[in-house]
Amino acid sequence: MAKARARTTTRKVKDRWKAKNWYQILAPSIFNNVPVAETLAESPDNLIGRVSEVSLQDLTNDFRKSHIKLLFSIDKIEQNTAHTQLKGTQLTSDYLRRMIRRRKSRVDGVFNVETRDGALLTVKPFAIAEKRIQSSQKKLIRNVMKEVIAKEGKVKTLNAFVRDCIDGKIGSEIYKNCKVYYPVKRIEVNKIEVKRLPTVIIEDEKPAEKPEEVPAAPPEEPVKEESEVPAEEEIPPEKPTEEEITKETPAEEEIPAEERETPVEEELVPEEAEKPKKKAPKTKAKTATKKKTAAKKTAKKTKEEPPE
Repeated sequence: MAKARARTTTRKVKDRWKAKNWYQILAPSIFNNVPVAETLAESPDNLIGRVSEVSLQDLTNDFRKSHIKLLFSIDKIEQNTAHTQLKGTQLTSDYLRRMIRRRKSRVDGVFNVETRDGALLTVKPFAIAEKRIQSSQKKLIRNVMKEVIAKEGKVKTLNAFVRDCIDGKIGSEIYKNCKVYYPVKRIEVNKIEVKRLPTVIIEDEKPAEKPEEVPAAPPEEPVKEESEVPAEEEIPPEKPTEEEITKETPAEEEIPAEERETPVEEELVPEEAEKPKKKAPKTKAKTATKKKTAAKKTAKKTKEEPPE
């Protein structure tokens, strides 16, 4: 009897892995709903609230952002896809260890910020100085951090604020304002925690598209200012028409013999006569040949003269 009961209990036990289904996790709208990972669950209700950790390098394919971790929590499920909301961001521990060294000061801050669309965030920035600084200087740097973060949070939405923190724009803004008190080496946002989701839906402003680059035209030559009345030399002579020629030149019969002009014979001066011919310079070779011929003649004369 005991063996029969054991067999019936083993038959009733189901394989849990076969009952589970695969669900694809999508990133939030700030990252264009890119597929992040896949997970198993028995029912969709078990997925709600589950948190997945992803590196920013996996979403953007930029290896320079591998030290930033993103946390997404599942809030909605449609068929086999799970939609997520941003829960927070964080820097890796090894990245922080590389930046912090001996004989350097680290200034940490924790601030609560409310964004333009009603989201509540906890922002934790940190600054690193090249030398050890006083506590009064640290306090001034924290005040600058608080002012800049509160100012940026009022103007921007949740997505825009997180995007600027990831890109380092808020850190660079704090760095510029801290120069007045102390030349800080580096400022970054270590952690962001989303305490409350946005209550008002505000569309993010799309970045303005860059106009297509038009190839630069070659430099134009300076145009000469033409005078209103052109000079006499510049005015081209107008060709007279056949009717004007016939009117201006009367026939030979009408012109009296006294008024007829006798053609004057123009003395043509050849151009060759005006320009004197240049004599070719005598070369050394001709002088040498003349000397040889003169020497041969003298030698013949000496032979022909009889001895006295």
